[in-house]
Amino acid sequence: MIEINLLPGAGKKKAASRQAVNLGALATGFSSRLRDKFMIGAIAALVVSGAAIGLLYTMQAARESSLSERRDRAMRDSTRYANFLTERYRAEAARDSLLRQVHLIQSLDEDRYVWPHVMDEVSRALPQYTWLTSLSFTGTPQGSNNVVVGPKNAPQDTSAAAKKAAKAPKRMDTTIPKDVITLRVMGRTADIQAVTRFMRDLEASPFLSAILLEKSELAMEQGKEVSQFQLTMGYSRPDTLMLHRVPLSLSVK
Repeated sequence: MIEINLLPGAGKKKAASRQAVNLGALATGFSSRLRDKFMIGAIAALVVSGAAIGLLYTMQAARESSLSERRDRAMRDSTRYANFLTERYRAEAARDSLLRQVHLIQSLDEDRYVWPHVMDEVSRALPQYTWLTSLSFTGTPQGSNNVVVGPKNAPQDTSAAAKKAAKAPKRMDTTIPKDVITLRVMGRTADIQAVTRFMRDLEASPFLSAILLEKSELAMEQGKEVSQFQLTMGYSRPDTLMLHRVPLSLSVK
């Protein structure tokens, strides 16, 4: 049976109603899909990942800005303090040089009286019927160390790499080495017990130490038998607080 539509707009209305029905079904299917827990989880994970990425990007950008600012400030401080460090090292070098000169003068002043102290202590401890035949030093002579010339510094590398990795220069040694003074005493005595007393009195001196009897033997002195002895001792530098210096006065008539 054939039907003829005599109304021109009737077909369009049916097509429009059919299209509306199809869109509604599509929306209904999409809403049913949204109810699926896997789909909801995937969308939530996508949203959280996006938010996390945005947060991390913001934090990294802020950290980069902070680090760049700190780096620029550190470079400015390094440039400013480099001159201060150079002046400090120069001042320390001048101070160490002056301090070494002061210690050198003190050392020379302290060692001016080595032989007077030795002669005074030996003559004071010398017992009766005992006399000396020789008093000398042994080993390295006093003053052999050249303490006037300061220690040599290593040559400096003026290359750019060396300047960039430069460290504090080596400090000058301000201490003055002391010479070890060893003395030898040779003498003769008519009483062998006097040698023991002589050594004991020398040990009591603050300027002498390590008294050692190297040799003792019989000898003839003007037809008489005497004991010949040989002692070695070291010169000891006592604390300056133990020394009392008095001015020498000379009366002229």
